Amino acid sequence: MSAFTDQVAKGLACLRWLPAYAGQQLVRRGFRKAGPQHLIVALADHFEPSIVPGVSGRHADLDEQERRLERWCREYPKMADAHRDGDGFPFRHTYFYPAEQFHKTLIDRLAEHCHDGWGEVEIHLHHGVDAPDTSEATRRVLVEFRDELASRGCLPRWNGQGSPRYAFVHGNWALANSAGGRYCGVDDEMAILAETGCYADLTLPAPLGLPQVGKINSLYECGLPLDQRAPHRRGRRLAVGRSARTFPLIVQGPLVVNALRRVGGRLRPGIEQGVLVTHDAPTPARLGLWQQAGISVAGRPEWAFIKLSCHGMDPRDEPVMLGAPIRHFLRTLLDAARDGGDRVHFVTAREMVNIALAACDGRDGDPGAYREYRLRLPGRGGEGAC
Repeated sequence: MSAFTDQVAKGLACLRWLPAYAGQQLVRRGFRKAGPQHLIVALADHFEPSIVPGVSGRHADLDEQERRLERWCREYPKMADAHRDGDGFPFRHTYFYPAEQFHKTLIDRLAEHCHDGWGEVEIHLHHGVDAPDTSEATRRVLVEFRDELASRGCLPRWNGQGSPRYAFVHGNWALANSAGGRYCGVDDEMAILAETGCYADLTLPAPLGLPQVGKINSLYECGLPLDQRAPHRRGRRLAVGRSARTFPLIVQGPLVVNALRRVGGRLRPGIEQGVLVTHDAPTPARLGLWQQAGISVAGRPEWAFIKLSCHGMDPRDEPVMLGAPIRHFLRTLLDAARDGGDRVHFVTAREMVNIALAACDGRDGDPGAYREYRLRLPGRGGEGAC
């Protein structure tokens, strides 16, 4: 195969989701549930204090990481406390911290920040970067980091009992070796996630590239055997009246075409992926696209799931994490929802999955009642459960 043909093939693979997107637009166009809509908003933060902007493979030294984290823990509550949803919860991050970069002092401080009510810690993992990883090494890193988080009261258990459970985001988006062997190398990764207690994966959507599967804008169960490469490329959408059975669930963020996208004040049509960065700050227009994606549990369209993502520790993105852009957006979001009869629920990844599980079990009404439905942190009751 020539280099040109190879490039064309890779380009087409990157856009394998377009047919599904076109079909979704035909089905969902013009649909709007009568009555108020509940906007269930979570932010999956690929939280890497070690990040060195623009330099791959290099980490900031530990002293600098500690300074960054301390500043975050000091400044974030000042921003978030002023923006609370209808249930009284502030806008929170779910901090997907890299398991391979574990440092006790950093995790202790982040756990303290979360116990104070500003978010929750989950598991992120970069591996297979220089050479393909192995199943054994992957399982060991996940278990060790899972147990470190659980020992600090950071992870939930099913109905408050049993072994720790966790949510996951794959580094470089290469979930279950979906990037053609790069940045992973472990075909049975999804089975390992299931075995070690992962209840949901929040990696997708991916930037244009091989890791993006054809199934988009969905909450679903993997449809292929979990020991296969990329078993999430097919799946069964979560639906009211059908309890979820196959974990981890796949919780996707929005992936839509944005013909009127503006970046830096200039019109640049492109792809909307729900990523918060300084050069593409959240706006009411982007919110409309996130809602347009129509991510919901089948049979409960009035509960709109909006999973966003960011790299909160990237110094280049501090304005959109802590400054005027995010403050303005949150204020506008809450005001518009109130005026329009909708209701906003700021949730963590765990709470989002609990609400989805409640919908599958036929629960309705106010989704905020189901934040602690099945996956419960230590000391949390089972509100909404039976």
